Amino acid sequence: MLTTLTELFTQASKWSNDNQGVVSIGIFLVTMGFGWISGIFSALRGRPKFKLGLIDGPTFCCTYPIGKMNCEHEAHRTGIALYLAVANAGSAASSIVNISIGYHWHIRPFSLAWLRYSVGWFWLHDQIAALTDFQAKIGENIKVFPFLMQTNHLAPVDAKTYLRPGQSTNGVVYFEQSDSWGGCFPSPRKGFVPIKVAIEDAFGKKHCAKFNIPSVPMEYARTYNPSFGKTLAELRGEQLPFDASI
Repeated sequence: MLTTLTELFTQASKWSNDNQGVVSIGIFLVTMGFGWISGIFSALRGRPKFKLGLIDGPTFCCTYPIGKMNCEHEAHRTGIALYLAVANAGSAASSIVNISIGYHWHIRPFSLAWLRYSVGWFWLHDQIAALTDFQAKIGENIKVFPFLMQTNHLAPVDAKTYLRPGQSTNGVVYFEQSDSWGGCFPSPRKGFVPIKVAIEDAFGKKHCAKFNIPSVPMEYARTYNPSFGKTLAELRGEQLPFDASI
C-alpha cells in the first residue's frame, strides 16, 4: 500500500514538472473563477436598501366631490399626502427616482375589478405639484413641512434625494387622483386606509412598505394646506364645489 502511494506521488510530481505550463494556467483559471464569483457576491452585497417610515404631520388621504356626474355616479377625486422618512440602510449609494402609492378600491366583491384593485392594489405613480406648502401653526409660529421631491415656496431648499449608506431624508409627497366615480377611492377601515408605498431607486429596484393612514374630510386636510385638492382643478380651469363661495 505504501509503495503504491509512493509511486502515485512520484508520477504526480513528474507530471507536474513535465506540465508546468498547464498547471500554471489551471491555477490562473481557478483564481480568476474565485475572483469572479467573489466579485458577484460583493456586488450583490453592495446594494442600496431604503427603509421607509411616516412622521407625524400631514399624512392622510381625502376623497372629495368635484361637481361633475358620470352617468348616475357623482365624480370625485382623491388626494393623498404623506410625510415620509427614507433612510439608506444598504451598502451602496443611490437616488430616489420615483415614489408610488397603492391602495384598495372601495367596491363590491366578486368581480374582475374587485380582484384587481380591492384584493390587489390600485397605484398612483405620478406625484403632482402642490400649489402651496404644507404647514401648521404652532403657537405664534408657522411650521413649514419640507417637500421630498419638489421645492418649497416659503423656504426654498434643494430636495435631498441622493442617499449614501447611513444617510436619511424626509419630506412630504403629494398625489391627486384624476376624476373617478363609484367605489374607485380608498376603502377606509375604522377611519384608516391601508396603503402601500413603493420607492424606486436609480438601479430600478423597488423598496416597499405598508402603512395605515387617516381618512379625513377636506376641512381637516386644508388645515395643513389651504390648496389641498386644487392642483388638477387649477390646471383644468375648474372650480371645486366647496371653493365656490371663496
